[in-house]
Amino acid sequence: MKKSKLLGSVGVVTAAALALVACGKSGNDNSGASEAKKFPAATPKKAVKQGGTVNVALESDTPFTGIFSDELQTVSSDSEAAAPGNESLFDTDDHYKINNKGAATMKFDRANKTVTITVKKGVKWADGKQVNAKDLEYPYEILANKKTQAQRYSSQLEEIEGMKEYHEGKANKISGIEMPDGENGRTIVIHFKEMKPGMYYSGNGYFWEAAAPYHYLKDVPFNKLQSSDQIRKRPLTFGPFKVSKIVRGQSVTYVPNKYYWRGKPKLNKVTVQVVSPNSASQAIKSHKFDIAQVINSQWNQVKDTKSVNFVAQIPLSYNYLAFKVGKWDAKKGVNVMDKSSKMNNKSLRQAIAYGMNIAAVDKRYTQGLSFPVKTLIPAQFGDYHDSSVKGYSYNLKKANQILDKAGYKKKGKWRVQPNGKPLKIKLLAMSGNSTQEPIIQNYIQQWHKLGLNVSLTGGRLTEANSFYDKVQNDDPSVDMFLAGWNLASEPSQASMYGETSPMNYSRFVTSKNNKLLDEMDSQKSFNHKYRVDKFHEWQQYMNDEAYVVPTSNAYTVTAVNNKITGFSTKPSQNNNGHQLWYQVGYAK
Repeated sequence: MKKSKLLGSVGVVTAAALALVACGKSGNDNSGASEAKKFPAATPKKAVKQGGTVNVALESDTPFTGIFSDELQTVSSDSEAAAPGNESLFDTDDHYKINNKGAATMKFDRANKTVTITVKKGVKWADGKQVNAKDLEYPYEILANKKTQAQRYSSQLEEIEGMKEYHEGKANKISGIEMPDGENGRTIVIHFKEMKPGMYYSGNGYFWEAAAPYHYLKDVPFNKLQSSDQIRKRPLTFGPFKVSKIVRGQSVTYVPNKYYWRGKPKLNKVTVQVVSPNSASQAIKSHKFDIAQVINSQWNQVKDTKSVNFVAQIPLSYNYLAFKVGKWDAKKGVNVMDKSSKMNNKSLRQAIAYGMNIAAVDKRYTQGLSFPVKTLIPAQFGDYHDSSVKGYSYNLKKANQILDKAGYKKKGKWRVQPNGKPLKIKLLAMSGNSTQEPIIQNYIQQWHKLGLNVSLTGGRLTEANSFYDKVQNDDPSVDMFLAGWNLASEPSQASMYGETSPMNYSRFVTSKNNKLLDEMDSQKSFNHKYRVDKFHEWQQYMNDEAYVVPTSNAYTVTAVNNKITGFSTKPSQNNNGHQLWYQVGYAK
């Protein structure tokens, strides 16, 4: 389960076609999807022996950033690299509802508008120090202090009393977080302005689900935290494993945390290592890694591999096309929309969306393991998902009609803006597997058929770290971009699309969107039907406005050494969006 949204993964950015890129043969069928449906969500359960090393593939064509902090991470590769040592405060059931089986317990008091979080006795950092109340409170300071430049601060956190005042520098502490037994106690009480229906579920965004080692970080100034050795080179965690070695951007080696509160992990060592997506299929076939995600376009190359168990799931995620229509105002902490932005024309955005032949690309390159999605609320969210949203299926005729009606007339080869000025559109897309380039060029060609002068920012696909930098800092060379979200397991949308959310990378702000976001998390939304209705209304609104257009999702298929047991994708067997590593081991 994810505790918040990340570009690409607690909720991180990936290229929209990353799951589609292929090498070798490409099929024209949906056989991959039919096979994936048959795969279990976990490896066979067997008795586990002590010892052994597991090598995990982190598939990326660029180094991971290496920010080992839940509060400061924004990209999924960092989250994956940190997984064996990282652990959230809470476990959940298979519907992502928080239970008391994890490192901390939660008590919800709607009448008094409080959430009480108590970390269990014996939950210790890897240096042996008990996780305490200050460690539970400190993440809120990291998130809210502007000097850290934390992207994951959001309006949802401002439901905590005093949070906004601290964020704006008007107070030197957060008045709404109480430590009744002092900093060295194990309890915090969070006082809210209003209770929210999503608070029972992990990933709700209203309270944080990680701890930060105050005793270890307190001497690091906030403005140097992200680049500090304590975050980048020697992170301290309370999970089952601790970092023993980091090769910057390339690999992380873990050994057991002898103080781990659930008991001794089964493995002696876990290594997470970057491998190029181009090499992923060969790495699986040669058994270089014990756990490796299948690149969907390479499914036919790996499906007959011996001595592996394939585990599959449809993740809480989607890829999307977004249009830049404003900028982030860091001083005021708000997104500011530019009404005169060239992409701030609904007709243009809709026509571009109709110009993408997503279904054909998915079918051709992934045998159906990737598939189009029509709305920003995935089907896994049950009745919150509105299956009646029509989305944008490939339709060049309709796209041309929309552009003609909106005044985007052709002047030679290319269309011009309704005001007669030239229209040049720069697309930012991330580098990836060997056929990322032809797939992106395919989309550009479709847009060219409409007379839209679309070209790549910088004339080429952009390396991942540079991609994130351009998206987050509103680089003027970006008019639209292809990215993806790994989602939190509570469907509230404020942290991604709210006016005060730094992660609202399109920068669109409308009174209607603000109203709907508020209503879906209001007191009335404790009534489930009312909340569902508001989610449906929001999806229809977002589909019509097309500031952010969902494109596809994909089965995640993982190849696991068949000697390994204890690996599962079930929410109840995951924590912090990742495998519960303490129970993974080799079968006897």
